[in-house]
Amino acid sequence: MSDLYDRVADLPLEIDEFDLARHEMDTSAGFTRVTTEIELDGGDERGRGEDVTYDTEDHDRLQSAHAADDLDWDLSGEYTFDEFSAMLADIDLFPEPPEREVSRHYRRWAVESAALDLALRQADTTFAAALDRRYDPVRFVVSTRLDTEGDPSADRIHRWLDVDPEMEFKLDPTAAWTPDLMDELAATDSVRILDLKSYYEGTDVDTDADPERYRQVLAAFPDAVVEDAKFTAETRPVLAGAEDRLSWDYPVTDVDSVEALPIEPQWLNIKPSRFGTVADLLDTVEYCLERRISLYGGGQYELGVGREHLHAVASACYPDGPNDIAPSAYHAPEPHSDVPASPLDPPAEPTGLRWARE
Repeated sequence: MSDLYDRVADLPLEIDEFDLARHEMDTSAGFTRVTTEIELDGGDERGRGEDVTYDTEDHDRLQSAHAADDLDWDLSGEYTFDEFSAMLADIDLFPEPPEREVSRHYRRWAVESAALDLALRQADTTFAAALDRRYDPVRFVVSTRLDTEGDPSADRIHRWLDVDPEMEFKLDPTAAWTPDLMDELAATDSVRILDLKSYYEGTDVDTDADPERYRQVLAAFPDAVVEDAKFTAETRPVLAGAEDRLSWDYPVTDVDSVEALPIEPQWLNIKPSRFGTVADLLDTVEYCLERRISLYGGGQYELGVGREHLHAVASACYPDGPNDIAPSAYHAPEPHSDVPASPLDPPAEPTGLRWARE
C-alpha cells in the first residue's frame, strides 16, 4: 500500500442509499456515448462517480435492474474507505455478465470514486488536501479522430485551430493516413500525442502493429509522444531509438502491469477507470512519480462528474502533462467556439473529488 493511498484509506464513510442517473451524447468519434452516474448519499452529503462502460446494453441492464428493485447492491453502512473497497470485491456490480470483462474495472471505479467523493465531502476536505498536495492549473490536449466518415483529412484540426491557435491534440493514426496527411498535421506544430492503439482487440479502433506505419509516424512527428506501440519482431527495430517518447495506456491497470511493459517506460497515460480501485490508481501514480516517469491523464468520453474527477487527479498529481482530458464540450460532433482554453484553472472552492468550475 502506497503512502498516497494510506492518506485516504482510513477516511470514515457513511452510506445510507444509492441511486443511478443516465447520460447520453453524440460524440465527435461518430458514436452515441452512454454513461451511468452512481450517486451515494450519506450524512447529508452526496458522492458521485461515473461508469464509463462502453456497451449501451450494460447500462440498460443496470438501469432496468435498479428500476425493478432487483439490483443486489447492499452498500449502506459505516466503513473506512478501505473497508468499503474491500467489501466491493465481494459484490457483482453487473446484474448480467458484461459485454466485455474490462468493463468490470470501469464500474468498480465508478462506485469507488463516488465513495471517495462522499468520504472526502463528509470529512470536509478535498482530494488534493487529503493527499497533502495542491491543485495546479491543468494543461490538456484535445483528442479527436479524423476518419469518422470518408477519407481522413486535417480539416477538423484546422477548424479547431481557427477557434484557438494554441490548441494541442492527441490523434489516432490509422492505416488510411497518408504521408501527405501526416506532413500537413505535423506542419501545424500542434500534435503532442499519437495513439497507435495496437493493444486493442475486438473494437472499432483496433490497429495492427504495422512497422511501416510506425516508421512513418515516428519520422513525421519527431517530438510527439507515441502511445501503445506494440513490440514485435518486425516493430522492435523501428522503435529502437525512440524509447524515450514511447507511452502506454491500454495495458496499464496497476503497478504489476507497468513492470510487465516491454521496456521501462518514460511516459504513461493514467486513466483512473482502467485501474478499477483507488488503491491501484494511487499505488501506480506514486510508483511512477518516485521513478520520474512522466504522466498524463486520459479519459474515456466521460459525460458527467467523471470528467471532474480526471481533472482533480491530474491537477493534484500531473498537471503539466499533455493530459488527454479536455472538458466534455470538446466531445461535440463538430468544432465550436464555446469551449474553455488550456490550461484549466482550479475551481475557487473544490469539494471532495469534484473539480466543478461553475
